[in-house]
Amino acid sequence: MLGGPRANLARISIATCLLALWAHGWGEGLRGASLPWFFLSGVIGFGLGDLALFGALPRIGPRLSILLTQCLAAPIAALAEWAWLGTRLHSADVVCAAVILLGVAVALAPDRGLDVDRRTFWIGVLCGFGSALGQAFGAVVSRKANTVAAATGLAIDGGTAAYQRALGGVLLTALAFWLTRNRRAANDAGQPSVNWRAAWPFVGANALAGPTVGVGCYQWALSTTPSGLVLPIVATSPLVTIVLSFFLERLRPTRRAVLGGLLAVAGAVALADAQSGWSLWPTLKKGLNM
Repeated sequence: MLGGPRANLARISIATCLLALWAHGWGEGLRGASLPWFFLSGVIGFGLGDLALFGALPRIGPRLSILLTQCLAAPIAALAEWAWLGTRLHSADVVCAAVILLGVAVALAPDRGLDVDRRTFWIGVLCGFGSALGQAFGAVVSRKANTVAAATGLAIDGGTAAYQRALGGVLLTALAFWLTRNRRAANDAGQPSVNWRAAWPFVGANALAGPTVGVGCYQWALSTTPSGLVLPIVATSPLVTIVLSFFLERLRPTRRAVLGGLLAVAGAVALADAQSGWSLWPTLKKGLNM
């Protein structure tokens, strides 16, 4: 109804307003030495990451875009956090990350449900990979922001962190929208007019569910838990996306896509299990050594 750039700017603008109400009413507003780090996290994750995601969506569809973004972001973030903040990885983490990537590879294999040419497909894949990088590095920078906040003794709640991130994201998104206005106008020539009246309910629901409530909870999790554990749990969303895509866009997933999604989610669950010290991984390892 709106096109990727317009929809992305609209949803993040609404989310920023909603988060501002929370942050200035009940949260910490723009306080804290961690503000520059959260702002940078928003530029990377909300800004660059979401721009790449909205570049992938019209090319390879929501199912593959989300699979690529969520499942690749987890091992990238775990590696980046280890290199920068010293969060060490164990062999179990590496194995689980490999399972996630294998699931992504299986699900990304072209099928009859994706009717695009090879060039469009690979541009979409590159955009999805860029989206994964944005989410991964945005999460790690948020971890750094929480470390700074803890060092200064000012606890930043998830809603405030999401608001401070959104400020960076909305500014970059608006700038990109303005810079590409001429090319977008040329591409829109002869196309149906933008249907804002029909689009607003979807934009509003997206803004509330994703960058407002969803990211608020996401930042809350990152304030206490390494990104190597948080992002794999977030990566379980592709199964929900497959179901939503079927009902909203009538995109029937192939068995291979479903298998890849299940495999990726299984790897994410195993990674969470291994990092949290639950009983699944030691039990499995003991069984393999028998």
